[in-house]
Amino acid sequence: MTTAETYVTAAYCVVFGIVLLYVVIIALKVQRMERDMDKLEQERNG
Repeated sequence: MTTAETYVTAAYCVVFGIVLLYVVIIALKVQRMERDMDKLEQERNG
């Protein structure tokens, strides 16, 4: 593998890692919002 190929592979790995981290953070936020919405709905109905 040439030096250029190594750098391209590293760049793709970094970008993939950043996108994966972003997706995990958004999923955690959505999960927390769903919990909050369920809590509010229970308070409203109960």
